[in-house]
Amino acid sequence: MITQPAVQTRYARLSREQDAPPYPAAMATHRTDIIPLDVADTLATVFQERVRRSPNAPAYRQFNESTGLWQTWTWSQVAECIGRWQAALRNEGLAAGDRVALMLRNCREWAMFDLAAQGLGLVTVPIYTNDRAENIGYILQDAGVKLFLVEGGAQWTALKEIEDQLAGLRRILTMKPVKTGAVPLRLTHVDDWLPAEGAFEARPADSRQLATIVYTSGTTGRAKGVMLSHRNILWDISAGLKAIDVYPDDLFLSFLPLSHTLERTIGYYLPIVTGSCVAYARSIPQLAEDLMTVRPTILISVPRIFERIHARIRAKLGKDPAPVRALFNKAVDVGWRRFEYQQGRGSRSLDFALWPILARLVATRITEKLGGRLRFAISGGAPLSTEIARMFIGLGVPVVQGYGLTETSPVIAVNRLEDNLPSSVGRPLPGIEIKLGENDELLTRSPAVMRGYWNNPEATAEIIDAEGWLRTGDRVSIDARGHITITGRLKEIIVLATGEKVPPADMEMAILMDSLFEQVLVLGEGRPYLTALVVLNPDHYRSLAQRLDLDPDAPETLQNAVLKNTLLDRLQAQLHSFPGYARIRDIGMVDTPWTTANGLMTPTLKLRRSRILEKYATLVDSLYEGH
Repeated sequence: MITQPAVQTRYARLSREQDAPPYPAAMATHRTDIIPLDVADTLATVFQERVRRSPNAPAYRQFNESTGLWQTWTWSQVAECIGRWQAALRNEGLAAGDRVALMLRNCREWAMFDLAAQGLGLVTVPIYTNDRAENIGYILQDAGVKLFLVEGGAQWTALKEIEDQLAGLRRILTMKPVKTGAVPLRLTHVDDWLPAEGAFEARPADSRQLATIVYTSGTTGRAKGVMLSHRNILWDISAGLKAIDVYPDDLFLSFLPLSHTLERTIGYYLPIVTGSCVAYARSIPQLAEDLMTVRPTILISVPRIFERIHARIRAKLGKDPAPVRALFNKAVDVGWRRFEYQQGRGSRSLDFALWPILARLVATRITEKLGGRLRFAISGGAPLSTEIARMFIGLGVPVVQGYGLTETSPVIAVNRLEDNLPSSVGRPLPGIEIKLGENDELLTRSPAVMRGYWNNPEATAEIIDAEGWLRTGDRVSIDARGHITITGRLKEIIVLATGEKVPPADMEMAILMDSLFEQVLVLGEGRPYLTALVVLNPDHYRSLAQRLDLDPDAPETLQNAVLKNTLLDRLQAQLHSFPGYARIRDIGMVDTPWTTANGLMTPTLKLRRSRILEKYATLVDSLYEGH
């Protein structure tokens, strides 16, 4: 492994060469201010130490809708605000170890509530803002949540559907006033709940104590609660900072949901350790504008964001004249070969002399759209297409892929800026052990591995063995330098482009409980959302078509919008127990059953997913057109 001084020397040398990129050279000019584990080993004490070290440095930036301006808070100002939250939590009579949940969009209040809870020894349970009411109710009951913070009226309206499941809650807090007629006494607006002042404290705690329970979808419809300790999270951050440097003058733009462990660990807790500032994006639709306004130096993302930008660029190029397309492709090609040369995998080319012109005419226009200051972007949660990575890297956007699981706090491996192999997910973080198990399954062991699944010792025993090795469920190959490449999955788990994981077999089983559906195949690997191919029961289909005044014998009926919407409603009704992101957004109707005779089913009557996808590739692609 290259030592840090060697890395800096290498980049200092490259920076004097014509073909060197601008971003690595700047790395050697910064100084870190990392809070080590032996100084603070719980999330609250790390924050306390950050306030002591950097009281007047910027901590958070957020858009103020009232003034129309971005507002900045220092670490000491944030500590004062957190003190008020802690005072209010103390008044609730909560004890260390009690669970409190929050369902907010990304904002400084998310961080303040969480840090206030951590300082009092409480356990936070994050919930996705777009989750289904049934799943929210399940999580609240399973975790035994006593206090729940939500955004406002729309979420409260959704919660009223599961009012009978909220009995265990002592308090429901809303960030915005709720106007829904009769309001229960335990429903309180935050402004009426927070006292005028309070002091932040970090109660003494063992770093092995539980910090959070994060519910993640597994091989069953119900989510499992991943138990992460303070040490799990902070050890993973410490290991990550040995792989990639982060500085106090770095600026993160936070847009992945904080309920996503990648964003929470790397985009929220890590900046406290490093003293970096976090700006909260207003929304995904406003992300492009926020990038240019905030001008971040670091982005934590999932492939879907890069896919969207890539799709927009390609769509625009499709309308441009041929010379413009040729110039763009030339810039990507030359930029990519420069990158490969700088990584030690390619040779020098005379074309590199063209880079200053290509950068000015093409690359800079793309990098400026990302704010123009990006040192690097980490892509995780799902595989990033090599083609998309090649375009961004070729245009001067240093994208590094990483890999991990919620169960590993989450990062297991990441590419380094000086050792970036985009077709892989990088090398393990220092201190993380990996090995191959049966069927080339990746096994990992480290202090970042979770304590287990909440209230589910059976599931814990299935994934972690007696020696502490965690089964990732992913088939991999590992090259001589330690780069990990994901080659497949042992279990059928779909990973969406947004990073969420869904179990297709269990969803298919649930859908087939409706006799209208004869066969079903849930799709979405690497895609932005789920779709399904369905074969309908002939008799039930005929009856349904006639009720809709459609001709069941006409081939075009299978493309009818009214029929499709009816089928989607029926299908969704079978998936009520699955997480909110496990929603089928489009379906393709197939008129020929999948059988052993046509090779689309095994002798044991299992669907041959790859063959079905190959046969109906055109239909599948049509379900994602325009996205």
